[in-house]
Amino acid sequence: MTSIWLKTPRPQARPPLRPGLRFDVVVVGGGLTGLITALLLAEQGVAAAVVEARRSGAVTAGNTTGTVSLLQGTRASAIARRHPVRTLHDYTDAHRAGQLWLAGYCAEHGIDIHREAAYTYAQTEDGARAVRAELAATRKAGLATEFVEKLDLPFPQYGAVRLADQIQLDAVEVIDALTADLDARGVAIFENTRVEGMRSRDGDDHVLRTDHGDVAADIVVLATGTPILDRGGLLPRVHARRSYAAVFRTPRRPPRGMYLSADEPMRSLRRMPCAQGDLLLVGAGGYGEDVVSWTRTWFPEAEPLYRWPAQDYRPSGELPYAGPILPGHDRILVATGYAKWGPANAVAAAHTLVGRMTGIPSPWQSVFGTWSPRELAALPTAVRDNGEVALRFSKGWLSALAAPIADTHARRLAATAAG
Repeated sequence: MTSIWLKTPRPQARPPLRPGLRFDVVVVGGGLTGLITALLLAEQGVAAAVVEARRSGAVTAGNTTGTVSLLQGTRASAIARRHPVRTLHDYTDAHRAGQLWLAGYCAEHGIDIHREAAYTYAQTEDGARAVRAELAATRKAGLATEFVEKLDLPFPQYGAVRLADQIQLDAVEVIDALTADLDARGVAIFENTRVEGMRSRDGDDHVLRTDHGDVAADIVVLATGTPILDRGGLLPRVHARRSYAAVFRTPRRPPRGMYLSADEPMRSLRRMPCAQGDLLLVGAGGYGEDVVSWTRTWFPEAEPLYRWPAQDYRPSGELPYAGPILPGHDRILVATGYAKWGPANAVAAAHTLVGRMTGIPSPWQSVFGTWSPRELAALPTAVRDNGEVALRFSKGWLSALAAPIADTHARRLAATAAG
């Protein structure tokens, strides 16, 4: 159950942590968010290190479908139901900037990307209403979407939203380029090093306890998908969603475009150009065997080559998080809640985190806010998704929102970066 991305040859693993070290910033998590955060900090002259429990990119990035699109299923209409149009615009702008950053980085480092149209399609007549709602929301967000009556697909569809010129890529290639980039800049990456806890030393540095010893830092960034060391109640505000993907060889060329259903059960598919030829990549919710049986129903001669599970986290308030784990405390930062749209979210989140650390706010800081009045509105959804866990934290959320605590450490780091 290993993804096609992780089956290809990769650079040698980095060594585990050497105990007794100290850095201005320690980033926990060697995925796209963590590595891009470390790269942006290095560009600012901040001494940072990355600590990864496995291999860099081995979890979320290594199990993605590699789709980087501004049309994201029904995300725009979901956000529009909960937030003002201005917020939807800002979310879209953040993803557009993240997509552009990734395309530029890939071009600079010789990583192939493929541009295709993205489609959100209806599998049923009921799903057609969701497609129409997504069309309206994406147009409000400033996207040049259009409605398509019929798709060149073998299974029934009831119309789709189309957005041209989106991107698909190999996220693990990006991960490996980032690690090489960080190596060249002298940024330490410690792999196969699991963070097990944290304490404060003399009220100053945080000390992370790992299975290879301790490492100290002024600021800790938790870029781990789900927020480990959760002290602020973020965990009950994200809901884990499991999915499965498979890659198939087919006698006929797979359809062009990147397709994601608007209705359940979730189905996605796209053509995957690679050294083995044009393969078919299919994703689905539910069980892994369902991916194979559904694909063979509509592509009878499809031969499964790779299968793998994936998990991501959907935020209760529909917007991702990148900021302090507690209000006013910029010394422990977290990023999560990407709702399966990781690559561009990772770029925007990394810029948002680094903006907080260096005192130069990103344009999307409010979109990624971890603590804001919108969290009160999201509380019923958090309770529904996470039950007793959310209820246990709810009083803490309310008191934290009412009494934020000032912190001077971010200003000190900003001075370091400026100097």
